[in-house]
Amino acid sequence: MLTASQRRTVAELEASLARLIRYDDESVVHELWIRQRYDCGCYPTYGPARRAVVRTAWHEAGHAVAALAVGAQFSSASIHHSRDSEGRVHRIRGAADNGYVIDAGGQIAERLMNWTMLDRDDALARWLSTWRGDGGDARHFRRSIQSRPGIDEVGAWRHSEAVLIPLRPNVRRLARALLIYPRHLPYAVAATIATRDDAVV
Repeated sequence: MLTASQRRTVAELEASLARLIRYDDESVVHELWIRQRYDCGCYPTYGPARRAVVRTAWHEAGHAVAALAVGAQFSSASIHHSRDSEGRVHRIRGAADNGYVIDAGGQIAERLMNWTMLDRDDALARWLSTWRGDGGDARHFRRSIQSRPGIDEVGAWRHSEAVLIPLRPNVRRLARALLIYPRHLPYAVAATIATRDDAVV
């Protein structure tokens, strides 16, 4: 259920998304997110900082949409830059046996951004062998599939792709909302934006 304040936020975001529909993702990034990454000296100019924000927004939107797809909830989604994080989907709960889909969701969404999926299983296996860190996503992914007998990393990843590829329009819609809005998005707002039936590629 949306509170009155959240309904206003959704209406504001819906209006902005409609108004900016013809603009690419880099063109809609709120200056706050760019300055956070530029002012800390993390990027030499606004250009790379802006591109980093877009990548982060897709990454976090991927986690959030994956959570929604497997019936999990979270408290909020954010692309706030800090010393230890580029963004985060906070306090995910209720993932049950499908937590690995959420863990893989960030990286899969980054690939969906530019359609750079790894079609061959051998190429995917090689990439997975190099996947480390990523804010803990890689570690959580591997830990989650340990409790699923008969499923390996490639199989878990392919299942995660099968869940998220049809939801690319939803990921993009939420990513753009994160780019536009200069604060975190509470669960109810993020879920409303991401699950709109008229989400377009």
